[in-house]
Amino acid sequence: MNPVIWAILLSTVVFSGTLGCLELGYRWGHRSIAKESELAHEGIGAIEAAVFALLGLLLGFSFAGATSRLDARRQLIVEEANAIGTAYLRLDLLPSANQPEIRQLFRRYLDARLTAYNQLPDAGAAAQELARAAQVQQDIWSRTITVTREDPSKESARLLLPAINEMIDVTTARTIALQTHLPGLIVGMLVCVALLSGLLAGYAMAKRKSRSWLHMSLYAAVLAVTIYAVLDLDHPRFGLIRLDAADRALVQLRDSIK
Repeated sequence: MNPVIWAILLSTVVFSGTLGCLELGYRWGHRSIAKESELAHEGIGAIEAAVFALLGLLLGFSFAGATSRLDARRQLIVEEANAIGTAYLRLDLLPSANQPEIRQLFRRYLDARLTAYNQLPDAGAAAQELARAAQVQQDIWSRTITVTREDPSKESARLLLPAINEMIDVTTARTIALQTHLPGLIVGMLVCVALLSGLLAGYAMAKRKSRSWLHMSLYAAVLAVTIYAVLDLDHPRFGLIRLDAADRALVQLRDSIK
């Protein structure tokens, strides 16, 4: 499923579910007060504090983890741009006659890499472009090996091949980063604790003679929006949060290749 649709659906479930739990808790609290008015809320303060503290920790750590993964993805894009740029500059070490062909391979490689990530959330199309980029990557490596063997000083091989190897290695790191997200177990815990907190908040609200729909709606909305933000941070190419600024470094590099 498209992560954007998943995030919206889950946030909607959290919003409606929290409202339902608030209402359920409110009715439950009223019944308890009717049966034992003095003891209805006796001794539950510690449980409420523990549940809300756990909710705060889950939200905080989930948000911090998603933010750190976003920063890691952005940093990997910068590292890839630097690695490709370094390898491209070192093509000057090759004989002039061999440079144009390999430079065009670099441009094709950048085109494929950029297109692959722009194809998301279409995973099939992105996979095809990544496969095409891997093939061009292999062509760059093979062609460079062939050309550097003709250099008697081996200077071009010593400087150029490690740069191309680094350019290849960073693609693996980016692929792993793309597939690394908040574990489903943590998402499930987050939703369950959010609903439980709504139940307890509704129970505590039963001390009022009437419901406060404003507070109930705001509480449910804040939880839903926060969970959506965590999921959006975890899938920065699908929703409102994007990596366009970092991608611009690769676009500029591609445009600089003639």
